[in-house]
Amino acid sequence: MDTFFLSHGSPTLSIDESLPARPFLKSWRSKVLQAAPRAILVVSAHWETAFPTVNVIDGPNDTIHDFYGFPKPMYQLKYPAPGAPELAKRVRELLQNAGFSHVKEDKTRGLDHGAWVPLMLMYPEADIPVCQLSLQTEKGATHHYNMGKALTPLRDEGVLIIGSGSATHNFSIRLLDDGPIEKWALDFDTWLKESLINRRHDDLNNYEEKAPDARMVHPSPEHLYPLHVALGAAGEKAKAELIHHSWTERILSYASYRFTTAE
Repeated sequence: MDTFFLSHGSPTLSIDESLPARPFLKSWRSKVLQAAPRAILVVSAHWETAFPTVNVIDGPNDTIHDFYGFPKPMYQLKYPAPGAPELAKRVRELLQNAGFSHVKEDKTRGLDHGAWVPLMLMYPEADIPVCQLSLQTEKGATHHYNMGKALTPLRDEGVLIIGSGSATHNFSIRLLDDGPIEKWALDFDTWLKESLINRRHDDLNNYEEKAPDARMVHPSPEHLYPLHVALGAAGEKAKAELIHHSWTERILSYASYRFTTAE
């Protein structure tokens, strides 16, 4: 099973038919991944904890509407995918075996919008078990890359690993769509693509020093770290493929990638 990084952009992806990323995600099973996963592990930008934590849910996951000031219909959306308690315990086991000594379980948390918004377009029946794994934003990119490496065995166990974040993410700046892409966003997005395609994993793990305008594009790192987990899970020789690319608001890239383990 390949691993993936998806740029989920704005929560309005859940209802806005004009966003180009919607048809991409809705065509997931026909054009991207025909094989049905046994379960899905999502590492979302919207769950941060001090230690790696998995949600261990028996029964359907709750839908967390962790956004504010958006149209009312968005708060009525539900994605009651079953929890994946066995997967959660397997994730904990793999992380502990790899030296992540403190791995926690959360038995109440459902799915945040970084998980359910793309999944409701990709797998609208909500019938595949889903588990989430949290980020530790104080630990750096290499920590998350190594976390992904520890999860590599899941790919041979029918588990789809998705990092859900955003290739660019500075929501302190809001622009209209009618204009060219801002140079600082475009430069970073291009650097990210070239680094992935050319397997410059050390540069990616040190993106704050290596990438142009890194702090401007990602004032905080949580929307990029899911990429490091997905990349790490595909192995040191992972081959990256850009599978979708679109922009909104002249600064928000929806660049999404498939990572395949190279022989």
